[in-house]
Amino acid sequence: MDYFVEKNSIVREIWGKSDTILLVFAGASAEFALSVAVDWLYFTGKIPNDPLGRLFSTVAYARDIVFSEKEKAHQAIDRINQIHGAVEEKRGEDIPNWAYQDVLFMLIDYSIRAYEILERPLKIKECNEVFEVFLEVGKRMNIKDLPQTYEQFKKVRNKHLNTNYYNGDFTKDLYKQYRKHLGIVRYNLLIETQIMLTPKSINQLLNKRQTTLIKPLISIYKLSRTIYFDSFLKAMVLPNEYQAQIKSMNTVTQ
Repeated sequence: MDYFVEKNSIVREIWGKSDTILLVFAGASAEFALSVAVDWLYFTGKIPNDPLGRLFSTVAYARDIVFSEKEKAHQAIDRINQIHGAVEEKRGEDIPNWAYQDVLFMLIDYSIRAYEILERPLKIKECNEVFEVFLEVGKRMNIKDLPQTYEQFKKVRNKHLNTNYYNGDFTKDLYKQYRKHLGIVRYNLLIETQIMLTPKSINQLLNKRQTTLIKPLISIYKLSRTIYFDSFLKAMVLPNEYQAQIKSMNTVTQ
């Protein structure tokens, strides 16, 4: 059977664990808020009105791609294109190509960062693997001018981080929505996770510390997984109505 991502790929390991996926979207939530194209999120209203629901729907699409046969993965990517196309038609303009690039770059970068925080440093071969999988996603989405190697990606990613982000009114409002939907305790945990995970330039734009208070707790969390206490800890991270979705993120590589 021809899968979009090979069975033994590091990408399946990364996207088959709920804790790494939650870190990926913790990082992405910071960049979404800072993006110069954040007004597109407010045009649809989906993220500011239901940031957690939007997170899980995005996870569902990503996992459909990572764990599906190639044909079904292509269908999932095509559905994403159709959704974006409908939004563009309704607004009467196109989402900028660089904005599509930035979202793709987030998935590459935070997949690597999240795994390395919770597991181990990735080998360069594995980083290339992550890049190549999402490069194929980008090609299927018809995103133009994509870097063709992991080394090129790192340079373009760094350039975008210094040009495509700013802290504006939408940023402040979106963080208010995060706090409203998460509650003060979970919101503060999100902030600390973002400080630990996001690039220095993103932390600076958000006026955050460069050192997180929860980094020393990572070793304790890793230990909790060996005694199956991590499910309780993850239950503390998100509201009860999302516990089933969190559990379903844990996939045995097949």
